[in-house]
Amino acid sequence: MQVKCTICDNIESIDDHSFEAKRLRNRRIHMYLCQLCYERIEHKTKQRHATEKFRLYTEKKASDDFI
Repeated sequence: MQVKCTICDNIESIDDHSFEAKRLRNRRIHMYLCQLCYERIEHKTKQRHATEKFRLYTEKKASDDFI
């Protein structure tokens, strides 16, 4: 199966029977990232986490006393 990286438009070939190929076929919203782009994003994300200014905001849910 040939796939295209969504960031750098690099075309690569992956095994048709791999988990990643099945995921891409069945769920069109999933996107493929080549190994270079994946590692670059992973490295930059870890750098942001290390600055301690990075926050993940959670959704504030109102508590219901009746449930």
